Amino acid sequence: MARSYWVYIMANRSGQIYTGVTNDLMRRVYQHKTKAVKGFTTKYNIDKLVFFQEFNDVRDAISAERRIKGWKRFRKNELISELNPDWKDLSEEWFEEGRDPSLRSG
Repeated sequence: MARSYWVYIMANRSGQIYTGVTNDLMRRVYQHKTKAVKGFTTKYNIDKLVFFQEFNDVRDAISAERRIKGWKRFRKNELISELNPDWKDLSEEWFEEGRDPSLRSG
């Protein structure tokens, strides 16, 4: 069974962003939303998933994350706006109230 790896960008209401990579996008977004891991995203209330891209090879995902992190802010904003012009939370309907996605079945 092939694994999936994800590059993702989270944002807050003010437009501050965080770029990351994970092998479980739903779990990682949930961690950001619930502030389960202290750090930049917790400090700045970054809790909206505004961009994600899937990869089959972890090296490709890490390379894409590094490339995006190296871009100027304007280019990152362009990337998000190309696919998500309203900067909507793409994970808005992923979670049932109070349910940890790591407990999901199947």
